[in-house]
Amino acid sequence: MRYFLIAGEASGVLHGTNLVKALKEKDPDAVIRFWGSDPDRDYRATAVMGFTEVILKGGKILTRLRDCKREILEWKPDAVILIDYPGFNFKIARFTHSRGIKTIWYIAPKVWASREGRIRKLKTDIDRLYIVFPFEQDYFTGKGVPYVYKGNPLLDAIDLSPALTDEE
Repeated sequence: MRYFLIAGEASGVLHGTNLVKALKEKDPDAVIRFWGSDPDRDYRATAVMGFTEVILKGGKILTRLRDCKREILEWKPDAVILIDYPGFNFKIARFTHSRGIKTIWYIAPKVWASREGRIRKLKTDIDRLYIVFPFEQDYFTGKGVPYVYKGNPLLDAIDLSPALTDEE
């Protein structure tokens, strides 16, 4: 399969890197393109917090959206995997899903914390949603959003060796 991953924050790049390893274990022939860590498409150029940053970086964000959509169409992935980064990725989700490209969201956006109206977009534009917090199971079940819960990838990345867990 051909996977196109999109991460827009440092944590997403970390989780995406670990996800690539897992995908390659399950599918050694997988072909993966990663948007967000390449110097020409660095996530930091469009990562924003707050209204002012959106205004200041608006042109660059629109250019990145256009470039990302064009690359998806040219590369023709079997699946697009969105990693967190909701401002950008909700726009990509609508684009890919409307074109029949399997759209997966890995590490669900924190709609339970703010912008709950985005639930509708998760229902209409996402084929599979992966959640990472145990409490999200009840939340998304209550909202009627299907999900997959396999645990938190951050816990998989932490070495819980006895040296770290022994109290002194």
